Amino acid sequence: MTDLPASFRAYVVDKPPDGAFSRGLRDLTPADLPPGELTIRVGWSSVNFKDGLAARADGKVARVYPLVAGIDLAGEVVASEDDAFPVGSKVVANGYDIGTARHGGFGELARIPSDWAVPLPRGLTARDAMAIGTAGFTAAMSVDALERFGLSPGDGPVLVTGAAGGVGSTAIAILAARGHEVWAATGKPDEIDRLRDLGATGFLTRDEVCAPGRPLESARWAGAVDTVGSATLPYVLRTLRLGAAVASSGNASGAELHTTVFPFILRGVALLGMDSANLPIGPRRSLWARLADDLLPRGIDDGITEVDLETLEPALDAIADGQARGRWVVRVARDAT
Repeated sequence: MTDLPASFRAYVVDKPPDGAFSRGLRDLTPADLPPGELTIRVGWSSVNFKDGLAARADGKVARVYPLVAGIDLAGEVVASEDDAFPVGSKVVANGYDIGTARHGGFGELARIPSDWAVPLPRGLTARDAMAIGTAGFTAAMSVDALERFGLSPGDGPVLVTGAAGGVGSTAIAILAARGHEVWAATGKPDEIDRLRDLGATGFLTRDEVCAPGRPLESARWAGAVDTVGSATLPYVLRTLRLGAAVASSGNASGAELHTTVFPFILRGVALLGMDSANLPIGPRRSLWARLADDLLPRGIDDGITEVDLETLEPALDAIADGQARGRWVVRVARDAT
């Protein structure tokens, strides 16, 4: 066991029962950490939509207060009660209750159950892992689900909505690297050059994918990754080809879904829900290993903005307001490399 510091910095959101919502840096002690077999010195984290919501009084993501936000982390084990993860092990963790119901990655120390930990894949640094982060993990999970459903390169165009965001842009990079023809739907025309560099070959505007339409329209897409939700998913469903599927992971535009049964009963399309928070640890570790191998996103550092705990808040506000362009990585430890 490495000697733990007497205190450490953490970005904390809080809402006492009889007080106002607050957020900001605090000094905590190791005694403030929840139970778990692994104590981790966090080097890096990333900014995700859930983090932006957790940092708002009305975000409805934080399930306990006070809470160290941050739904993913990468770092080094500094205290262990599990021989499978000795002190000095490099690990990644995302999902489960991290950053929502127990302290997460925006603190210099974190403590988690060992069966939530993923060995840092060979070939990735901790920063690389958080440049991928939960968004990239969800993108890889979406691509894997579509390909297991039957999508193959050469089948036809694959649409990605919310293409400028973290999940969308990483999905484009993974799909293109695997030989798929990728189309990007985005409301940010200034991002088109970056998305083209990641591998997108065709583009739709926000208006095209958000406009009302008939219950079924011309079948265009061999598959799709929808990261937006209410505004775009109806279009995706009514334009999928016969027997195609959409991997759905986002609700940035809302949680309601207004569609008909026709895409399902007349074209046999499938709606595949991507619950990256609760994926069992075995498949989670396998998917992270593939993210360092055959699912490694093209241009892993493209569109990355680096912040630290002191400069974190603008990124949290921007992602919650739908202003994400690429990814933010968070340097948690001052000396993280």
